Parts: sequence; C-alpha cells; structure tokens
Amino acid sequence: MDIRQDDPRAPYVADLLAHHLEELRSVMGEHAQALDASGLSAATVTFWTAWQGDVLAGFGALKQLDQTHGEVKSMRASPTARRTGVGRTILHHIIAESRKRGYSRLSLETGTAPLHAPAVSLYRSVGFAPCEPFADYLDSPHNQFMSLDLSKYLPSS
Repeated sequence: MDIRQDDPRAPYVADLLAHHLEELRSVMGEHAQALDASGLSAATVTFWTAWQGDVLAGFGALKQLDQTHGEVKSMRASPTARRTGVGRTILHHIIAESRKRGYSRLSLETGTAPLHAPAVSLYRSVGFAPCEPFADYLDSPHNQFMSLDLSKYLPSS
C-alpha cells in the first residue's frame, strides 16, 4: 500500500469524502465533527491518501493542536477496501508522523453508533484509551474521545 501526502480537494478524493461526510451526518447529525475538503486543507492539517495500485483505498489526516498534541482526523477506508488493513496502515502512518513531529499525545473524536465499532476497535488495538473531551469538543451521547500517550507507544506490526 502506498501512502501519499495529498490534496483533499483533488477530484479523485471527492466521492469518498462525500460518502464519509454523508454517512457520519446520517448517524450523528449536528454532532458529526468530520472536516470537509476545506477543513482538511487548513494549514494545521496534513492529509494523506492510501492507494492499492491505482485505486484509492482510503484517507486520513493529522491536525496539529499545539506543539505536543495532534489529532487524528477523518480516517476512512473506501467501501471496497474495508477489512484489507488500509485503516491500520493509515493509522500507523499518522502515529509515526506524530512521533516525528515530537508530539507526546495523539487524540481523536469518534462516534458512538454501531457504525463506529470497527474504528474504535482499531484505535484500542494500538493503545488509544478513553479520555475527556479535548480542544473545543463538547461531550455528547453521540461522541467519544480517545487519546494515545506517544511516550509509551510501542509500534507493532
């Protein structure tokens, strides 16, 4: 799998990003915190695409919250790439980049609907643990928050 820093406004990203936003909004309503292409293009966000050959398999992003704290944003595997390891590959890439940047903490916000169970399982499998809301997030029954202490993180294969 090839991970590339990319432009979230690229035409080949549009359909998968639209699917991502639609699906999240359908189960979370106004509590969906996913960024659109404009938000993913912010100076504080780095966006990557994952490719299996010439097929877009997924994307993910890392937002800098401060000098030592990053946030996983908008991870998504394409429907045809689910259960192929694309999510794990993107997450490991984001964690590695966070460590290169010197972050001590990596956090994320995700949903509580059954749709989110596979993602939560992935996050837990690499060491993310529940935490309090961070940055500007507010607690709700539709959101959950997780954090990874990068000083204790040991990469696995």
